[in-house]
Amino acid sequence: MRDDNCIFCKILNGDIPSRKVFEDDDFCVIMDVDPATKGHCLILPKEHYANLLAMPDELAARVLPLAKKVAAHLQETLGCDGINLVQNNGEVAGQTVHHFHMHVIPRYQGGNASDVTWSHSSFTDEEFDAILETIRL
Repeated sequence: MRDDNCIFCKILNGDIPSRKVFEDDDFCVIMDVDPATKGHCLILPKEHYANLLAMPDELAARVLPLAKKVAAHLQETLGCDGINLVQNNGEVAGQTVHHFHMHVIPRYQGGNASDVTWSHSSFTDEEFDAILETIRL
């Protein structure tokens, strides 16, 4: 099922042109139109899921192997020195299009990777322990 108001669904429907890098039955990998670096790609499921939490486990399990395949291909073809895999869930986490997608961002020696860094938080041992007790699975 697709969402008529979703830009990625429109791309997947062919209503908006894209540069397809790879496609299979469940996913399409396209070049990002506003790339962080040369070769920046997006992995999109062909069905609409707002974020990772909305995806079926079976489909979600296929994302990382596909990201690995795309990353290896980008390293081989572009000669990049590293890769960022970025996946945001929710606006406060930086998600701007509410259709699951994973960024595969090639990184080059001497480039700037500051757009995927964060400032660090500090916690006491007691705070760490309390957080651990709250989130332990």
